[in-house]
Amino acid sequence: MQAVNDVVGLLFGPDGELRQIIWLTLKMSFFSVLISSAAGIVFGVILGCVKFPGRGIIIRVTTTLMGLPPVVGGLVVFLVLSNSGPLGHLRLLYSLEAMVIAQVILITPVITGLTANTVSVRYKQVAETARGIGLSSLLRLSYTLFECRRQMIAVLLTGFGRAIAEVGAVQIVGGNIQHKTRVMTTTIMMATNMGRFNTAVALGVVLLLIAFLINGFAHFFSREEDA
Repeated sequence: MQAVNDVVGLLFGPDGELRQIIWLTLKMSFFSVLISSAAGIVFGVILGCVKFPGRGIIIRVTTTLMGLPPVVGGLVVFLVLSNSGPLGHLRLLYSLEAMVIAQVILITPVITGLTANTVSVRYKQVAETARGIGLSSLLRLSYTLFECRRQMIAVLLTGFGRAIAEVGAVQIVGGNIQHKTRVMTTTIMMATNMGRFNTAVALGVVLLLIAFLINGFAHFFSREEDA
């Protein structure tokens, strides 16, 4: 009961801290997935459908980076954005932008790899027909991606799931600063470290509920596309 009271107090309190945390979490996840998708889908379609020298090596590197430990990605971004790093003059460390950069590094290989696996199978099925009706290479790639639109929704949801659940890299480059870079996962970790386990569990339930609602909306949209 105390956990529920704590969460209600954060959510409806005068400073609206939990509302701010939820909003920042969603904003960070949205921009991370948006940027990662813009790059990852393009790279994934090229890797999955186009034959070129060195393709096998790039695929292996991409597969390796799909399992990149978040703390390693966060450390790299921290070193680059720190005062002694090459981009330290931008003063981006401990900001939303730094967290998005770290997320993009982690999510882009995931979206790239999953997209490549998804479109490679379908491309083989549509390529011969597409050639027969005289479609250009670009149109063949576009048509293949269109045919995989339902699977691509699942790919994007996978990227979103990694973004909203990330804590290691976000903690390193964001610093968990109240009213500035504190998101749901870092709040849960902080509550756990303080021994407020009931509050941490309640916040975890809130995070799962947010993810459930977004997945439900995506599933509804997918069904509408097929109707």
